[in-house]
Amino acid sequence: MPPVETVAAIPNDLILRLSIEQYHAIIKAGILTDDDSVELLEGWLVFKRPKNPPHPVTTRLVRTALENILPAGWYVDSQEPITLSNSEPEPDIVVVRGDTRQYLDRHPGAEDIALIIEVSDTTLQRDDRTVKKRIYARAGIAIYWIVNLVEGLVEVYSQPLVEVEQPDYSQRLDFGRSAVIPIIIEGIEIGALAVNSLLP
Repeated sequence: MPPVETVAAIPNDLILRLSIEQYHAIIKAGILTDDDSVELLEGWLVFKRPKNPPHPVTTRLVRTALENILPAGWYVDSQEPITLSNSEPEPDIVVVRGDTRQYLDRHPGAEDIALIIEVSDTTLQRDDRTVKKRIYARAGIAIYWIVNLVEGLVEVYSQPLVEVEQPDYSQRLDFGRSAVIPIIIEGIEIGALAVNSLLP
């Protein structure tokens, strides 16, 4: 009788517990490279989710729309690391202070960021409304958007509650396809975007 094959256990998303310093060290040592689809969330090295075709399309639409209205002294980045207290996520879109050349020796931190946006379909309940929202609130990120492809709207979170056991945002506003979202940078409205122009 042939031996019974055992099925390997499928690991959950949590791979390894690391500090920011340890995470940077293994990247510097070449143990992790750009080909490794991982990020550090709340001290855990986790796999990044695969993307359905509407996801990159939406990311490009939102990025282009923001680039067209941002004032001097700010730029838009996509899917690049930001360094927070115990996390180094790679948000789909981030509005960063300054010039990209000033970040040659470090990634942008919370103090450099005006807006973070996650484009969400399969990750809506599992990541973007839970872990990611908590991480961004804990860091004091003033405004966090979820471009919700499941329901065809944009969720705008503001007023982070930092000094609580479970950091969160105290305000949530939903903008449907026919709505226009004001773009706020450091408390000042610098323009507005039609939601319909951001969704595929």
